[in-house]
Amino acid sequence: MEKRVKRYIISTYLVFWFMVLGICGTASMVFHCPPVVMRVLSNVCAWAPTIVLLAGFRYFCPNQSIGGFYKRAFSGKISLLKLIMAGGITLTATLITVFLLSIVQGKSFQSYWELGAYPLWASFLFSITTGPTGEESGWRGYLRPYLNSKYSFFYASMLQGIIWAFWHTVLWFVDSDFQGLDMLPYIVSNIIVMSGLCFIMNYFMEGNDNLIYGIVVHFCFNFLYCFLNVGILFYAILSLVYILLIGIIYFLVKRR
Repeated sequence: MEKRVKRYIISTYLVFWFMVLGICGTASMVFHCPPVVMRVLSNVCAWAPTIVLLAGFRYFCPNQSIGGFYKRAFSGKISLLKLIMAGGITLTATLITVFLLSIVQGKSFQSYWELGAYPLWASFLFSITTGPTGEESGWRGYLRPYLNSKYSFFYASMLQGIIWAFWHTVLWFVDSDFQGLDMLPYIVSNIIVMSGLCFIMNYFMEGNDNLIYGIVVHFCFNFLYCFLNVGILFYAILSLVYILLIGIIYFLVKRR
């Protein structure tokens, strides 16, 4: 891996962790900001991959312009059918997991859902302006093409997922409902699921290289979590669902 790419990854980690601990930590512990302010600040933190990329653009993307970078990132043909499929697979994986959870725990499917702290339009706005628009320029716009040019589909997708998952490390400890032994399956689930999301994104972006696919998949994954009320067993089942998805996508890629 090239030095500049390694430096991009490390810088993005450090900037994000500093923003979460410094900005959000200070806002919460010193100023005791209300939840809506904390949610806005967390959305700002999610833009760390884009902030780092644009701040160091001349170094990370030599001989390119910012306009040229985004023109290339959104230049691929968009197939509405494939876009719906990509988002639909992501949504279905979560819905199937909740359905299986309801069977295992003997509860109704509806009991795992609640409106949440914000109205529907606010949840939509918060979801689209966090990771889907804040992270994708860096992870899928910059890192993905590089890794795909160096490694096989499987290895590149797994590497993207691992890098992306461990970027969230600070959130596992400061913004998670799980503690103690429950942290282990939660962390493992994060690694598996984010790798699975990278497989979905890579599969659909391989023939239609447009960043909108990554944004849609990321949004479809995040949005449902605004309304979910689940425990650690959900993440264990979700991991199994995404392992199956990874296997299916890998089989399809090998056939293609």
